[in-house]
Amino acid sequence: MDALRCLPGVGPKTAQRMAFHLLERERDSANVLADTLKTALEKIGRCERCRTFTEHDVCDICSSKSRDLKQLCIVENPADVLAIEQSTSYRGYYFVLMGRLSPLDGIGPEDLGLDKLGNRLDENEIKEIILATNLTVEGEVTAHYISEMAGARNIKTSRIAQGVPVGGELEYIDSYTLSHAFESRTNY
Repeated sequence: MDALRCLPGVGPKTAQRMAFHLLERERDSANVLADTLKTALEKIGRCERCRTFTEHDVCDICSSKSRDLKQLCIVENPADVLAIEQSTSYRGYYFVLMGRLSPLDGIGPEDLGLDKLGNRLDENEIKEIILATNLTVEGEVTAHYISEMAGARNIKTSRIAQGVPVGGELEYIDSYTLSHAFESRTNY
């Protein structure tokens, strides 16, 4: 039960339910799960280029010749790459921070691989950085820091749009999101 509690969103009761379920009804599945996790931990590492998870030295996206060399999307974690790949027509490359700047938590630029990002920007291939960090205080600070890095190299920087979701009703949108949507409005 204690081991299952390391998962996000899994508290004591959920961990207990999972453990008992695996022990009572799904012992074969528990063995498959254990073997799969062990294999994943042994075989999956980070891409040398973008830092996402991969079984190879360079991930499939970074090794693809059909992507746009001039665009680099900066995201906080590998799940963000997957979300963008599944939901958009973006065809550039990525750089995965594996977190966001958080001085209170002791997370600085070196913890996010921003030195590697700087080296990549110095290669002179990238013409635009697309900042796709989360809309938290830490995400905004991280985006600002990276935009300063890009600006020092005369690289265009853009930020993904944010605001009211498609199908969203204004009365149910939180005040911060609605305020930001008004500030970020575009011509129609």
